[in-house]
Amino acid sequence: MEPTDLTIEILKDIRDEMRGMHEEQRKTNERVDGLRTDLGDLRTELGDRISRVEHRLTETELRVATEIVAVAGAVREVRDLLREDRALRVRVDDHERRLSAVERGG
Repeated sequence: MEPTDLTIEILKDIRDEMRGMHEEQRKTNERVDGLRTDLGDLRTELGDRISRVEHRLTETELRVATEIVAVAGAVREVRDLLREDRALRVRVDDHERRLSAVERGG
């Protein structure tokens, strides 16, 4: 069976289509490789950003804890001052009563 011109033309078309498909596949593979690279870069960048956020969060937690300790100390100082004021008020009231008694009786 001898190949006909039509058969040869069909085979050539199939060959050309296959070459075109291989070229498209090569370009697709290049795009996929580029996407992989881009995704890898983004992953690295995202990891760096997360690390920076974790670092800032830790620093913020330390600052907040330090300020809470400072506020607690200030509250204790105010409490102590109020206690002293209350104790002095009792003494002043006692002295006022004594003076009033001395003024009335004397």
